[in-house]
Amino acid sequence: MEFKNKWFKRAFFFVFAVLLTPCLFAQKQELKKPNIIIILVDDMGWGDVGFHGSDIKTPNIDELAKEGTVLNHFYTSPICSPTRAGLLTGRYPNRFGLRETVIPPWSKFGVDVNEKFLPELLKSAGYQNRAALGKWHLGHAKKEYLPLNRGFTHFYGHYNGAIDYFTHKRQGELDWHNDWQTSFDKGYSTDLISNEAIKCIEDYSKEASPFFLYVAYNAPHSPLQAKKEDLLANGYDDTKPKIGKPESESIDGEEGRGNTPRQTYAAMVNCLDRGIGRILAELKQLHIDENTVVLFFSDNGAAPGGGGSSGILRGHKFQEWDGGVRAPAIIKWPAEFKGGTQVDQVMGYVDVAPTLLTIAGAGKTEHKHFDGINMFSVIKGKQKEIKRDLYLGYGSLVNNTWKIVKAHSGNPQMKEKDDKLFDILKDPSEKKNVKALYPDVYERLLKTVTAYDTIKPDILVPPYAKGRKGFKTPKNWLIVE
Repeated sequence: MEFKNKWFKRAFFFVFAVLLTPCLFAQKQELKKPNIIIILVDDMGWGDVGFHGSDIKTPNIDELAKEGTVLNHFYTSPICSPTRAGLLTGRYPNRFGLRETVIPPWSKFGVDVNEKFLPELLKSAGYQNRAALGKWHLGHAKKEYLPLNRGFTHFYGHYNGAIDYFTHKRQGELDWHNDWQTSFDKGYSTDLISNEAIKCIEDYSKEASPFFLYVAYNAPHSPLQAKKEDLLANGYDDTKPKIGKPESESIDGEEGRGNTPRQTYAAMVNCLDRGIGRILAELKQLHIDENTVVLFFSDNGAAPGGGGSSGILRGHKFQEWDGGVRAPAIIKWPAEFKGGTQVDQVMGYVDVAPTLLTIAGAGKTEHKHFDGINMFSVIKGKQKEIKRDLYLGYGSLVNNTWKIVKAHSGNPQMKEKDDKLFDILKDPSEKKNVKALYPDVYERLLKTVTAYDTIKPDILVPPYAKGRKGFKTPKNWLIVE
């Protein structure tokens, strides 16, 4: 094509460039892998979020539910260390000995180093920055168990559970770290974790590669400790002592104050919700929220006597009743998932790794068999249902219609005399045993759950109290070997 007029030639190419640029930009955005943020909260019950009718105000979590996809039947383990291990490996934690209890400070147990963690697999998919912030609780007796040796490039937080929110101590020693070094940062732990998440987002958003953040809040787990301003903001009297029995993992230290455990717990949740809101606001401010996957859920149900609520569900933390294992959960990815929706497919913590790896375009990985399933097509709306049986531990299993709970399962918190079968969609509160009405269903599920119950790992996590007597806490919880 020849142009006799140079001004016409310049105008032609200018218009052509303007029209072509959006196409090129759209193609680049389509090919770009999303950032991934997992927000895991600790001991938050089904009835502790506003979108489930809670009396506790959670406006930012509620907004996430409104804009994202509510995962209405999302299940976890009934205690936290197994849930954390399962979400990072995609495998049932009893395969590597972590089912009966959590990992206490004096335990030498750690998740088998031969188990591949999610950040290790995301590395090969191009995720250069992979941070773990907050509570670890997957083993700390050796350096090989710690986050920076499990695929994460940055760690900020604590190794143990149930630390003091203000002093950051466990067993009398400071348990707060920045990578390998002790951190002497002052402040309420929930705020510090939120601050670090925002800092990471700011730093990582400047780089070409997508990032992965695992934001594991210790709130609202015991000890019940709220900031004075959050108590007063709710109209609670912070001069009256908290009442109620502490949970088994409570530690020595200043207890939260308020008229009741529920009020202190509510103030803790308010602070947590505010931190989550700050993270979401940062994504929007940087204009990266459209292509960032945000997954929110609780690691198990509400702790008995800890101020939390199971809502309409039966049971609590430590139990395989839905109140112990069915968690409030939301996923949001505006670039791909339609907002304002709900998915009733049964899914859970072991599905996190295979689903996120698919989203990240990780392809085939050299990994042991996943117990979890890739749920992308269901969340996307391309597939209505995936048939599967999800093992909950200790003789319990759930699918899209049924739930079985075995008697004499070995869980001391579950003291049932007879096996039970529930039509879990019609009976979410698990009130009516229909085993006699559906014997064929019962027999099939009994066979399936028994197979999972009989898995024998090479090493088992020791009983909670084993090793406590005579244990000497490392100075500042620095692990040197």
